Amino acid sequence: MSSSFIMAIDQGTTSSRTCIINQAGGLVAEARETFKQIFPKPGWVEHDPEDIWYSTQRSMRLALEKANIKGSQIRTIGITNQRETVMLWDAKSGKALHNAIVWQCRRTQDICEKLKKNKKEKIITAKTGLVLDPYFSATKIQWLLKHVPNAAKKAKDGQALAGTVDSFLLWKLTAGQSHKTDVSNASRTMLMNIHTGWWDEDLLKIFGVPEGILPEICPSNSDFGVTRGLGFMPDGIPITGIVGDQQAALFGQTCFETGDSKCTFGTGSFLLLNTGKKAVKSKNKLLTTIAWKLKNQEMTYALEGGAFVCGAAVQWLRDGLGLFQQSSDIEALAKTVDSTEGVEFVPALTGLGAPHWQPEARGLICGLTRGSTKAHVARATLEAMALQNVDILNTMQRDLGKKLRGVRVDGGAAANDLLMQMQADYCGANVVRPQNLETTALGAAFMAGLGAGVWKDLKEIKRVWKVNKEFKVKMTPKARKERLQRWARALERV
Repeated sequence: MSSSFIMAIDQGTTSSRTCIINQAGGLVAEARETFKQIFPKPGWVEHDPEDIWYSTQRSMRLALEKANIKGSQIRTIGITNQRETVMLWDAKSGKALHNAIVWQCRRTQDICEKLKKNKKEKIITAKTGLVLDPYFSATKIQWLLKHVPNAAKKAKDGQALAGTVDSFLLWKLTAGQSHKTDVSNASRTMLMNIHTGWWDEDLLKIFGVPEGILPEICPSNSDFGVTRGLGFMPDGIPITGIVGDQQAALFGQTCFETGDSKCTFGTGSFLLLNTGKKAVKSKNKLLTTIAWKLKNQEMTYALEGGAFVCGAAVQWLRDGLGLFQQSSDIEALAKTVDSTEGVEFVPALTGLGAPHWQPEARGLICGLTRGSTKAHVARATLEAMALQNVDILNTMQRDLGKKLRGVRVDGGAAANDLLMQMQADYCGANVVRPQNLETTALGAAFMAGLGAGVWKDLKEIKRVWKVNKEFKVKMTPKARKERLQRWARALERV
């Protein structure tokens, strides 16, 4: 069958990537295009939507070229994306009314504080499973409507549309025919009630967002629309999978059972735990989120915790401090010393995420002596990347009331054996690394394939997933306890 390839678009924070996946779940080709990060003020982060769209199209074209296939051989398209990043565009021309406001952006801190003062946090958390934080989309949309000239009027008159990146890309891919999103992305906007699966009247009122500008919420493996007017691909290719990046990684890791968990090492690190049909309420400030909803099935929920800075800490050592040439050099540098010799690095470069939620926190390197070298800082960075995940995983275990079976890992830094061994040792749980580390794209491909009938059910998808390496726990419980205590003391100083 010639058209058995699936195209997975993975639109991320720093690059847009397209992967071509075959029916065996194998990666045939991938292409990546980076784009500009815009920092208008300290703590503000933006992207130009035109850059996002251009880099996405270019990566799609290049992936087809690398795979040496025609656009007509693509059976279906899946989209996964950076989630809370949001944009506002003209409903006719598709032109963005302002730069996209990125999930990392802290500009709406004041709006969040005001809502807390007005006692709105309880109702927001009860309906959305989220903590009131600038991270999510609702306050970003509110900011755009208030600060972009004519935006509020256009929104009211039905001349503007708002959405997360998946909706924007879908709108562009279908030449403006489709304004939709899936439940996983909608659950991150802070405007959807995760118990009903629809936009919530009270929340829309609290944030002052008109429902008319928002996309229709659909199951994650729906018929979202078909391609139109792309030039490099024929019209009519179905888009049958949309899922937010972290949920896509959970799906791509085949974490289909309650209690399955994964950790993605990207710009930040994100841990998700499948809690099944139950929206488990965290007692420890983790997020209750929707993992996915499949057509004609009940919602699947997850607990999520994220550390905002993970791979970004390595980038900072590389670019900000010039400690090495390439991010992959950190493992060899860290291995030149056996321990950090007391050096601790808390990478709170954009605040502390779960389970601390201290947006005002800033990074800290402590325990330095005359003998400290860049190797100690490099090792402390890797340890911090693993330790902040342990804080989240331990919290998840308490919320779920049971011990994790093990953790599946993916993302760029999961290729680092030293970091993965640290992760297993500090967690006290085995770490499993799959053959395909790009599980975010794989999850979008699985979802789209399920939507288009490439695989008939989750069992068939499970057979496609393969293990690369398992990291077993080597550390004694006593040594683990001491290490976690030292980390806790460093966190107190932030």
